[in-house]
Amino acid sequence: MPLTSKQIEHVEEVLRTSLRHKIATYTPEPNSMPFHTRLLGKDRLALFSFIHSLNTNFGTTIFEPVAVELSTTKFRTASRAMPAGNTMSDQAQAAIQLIMDSLSTAASEPNKPDEISRIRDVCQKGTMVAVKPTKVDLALESNAGEFYLFDIKTAKPNAGDFKEFKRTLLEWVAVTLADNPEAKINTAIAIPYNPYAPRPYSRWTIRGMLDLKHELYVAEEFWDFLCGNGTFDTLLDIFERIGIELRPEIDTAFARFK
Repeated sequence: MPLTSKQIEHVEEVLRTSLRHKIATYTPEPNSMPFHTRLLGKDRLALFSFIHSLNTNFGTTIFEPVAVELSTTKFRTASRAMPAGNTMSDQAQAAIQLIMDSLSTAASEPNKPDEISRIRDVCQKGTMVAVKPTKVDLALESNAGEFYLFDIKTAKPNAGDFKEFKRTLLEWVAVTLADNPEAKINTAIAIPYNPYAPRPYSRWTIRGMLDLKHELYVAEEFWDFLCGNGTFDTLLDIFERIGIELRPEIDTAFARFK
């Protein structure tokens, strides 16, 4: 399903607003780098610092609101920065720990459908305990009532980080099923672009922890899932168009650092 004109306009406005706000409020950190400054110039260093600063909150200011907007034509509901739930059974906690221990020692391979089934079996057994799992970056519900909870990662995650990512995905399953044991639930990591492009994403570094078929969406897999085939390429065109439009404003803003 191609993007509607309304979606395109909304994405464009998200980009304009976010970038203009960042430019207007940006102040370089007071970090003296005399050799770099003499070699490259204050304006180039300021621009480098700006890009680094922008990249740290790209997910919350750009990727998340854009993802919500793109999901509106395909999903019943779409929201961001949502709590997954606040209670979990102690038996579900134990099941998650057993899964994590087995994966960490390579005693088993990740199998998300089986892991969900194991958590579902005990999701309301034992004592219900209060928990505060990581918030969901993007929460979707399909027209058929199926839930998709995404943790959006914008940088190159370290292989070791995926152990905690995996635990978060399993905890989201447990708190969702604590409220509704029959829920159809999917939880996954979303990486909005492939940092290794044009080479394939280096999935081997996380193969022992994530079920790559069910728990990882990279670049086209993520954006096209939200809104249909071709969404990723259309999105890149929008970013390029807005970048060209705002380039004079960016150049003017950073000219003051010369």
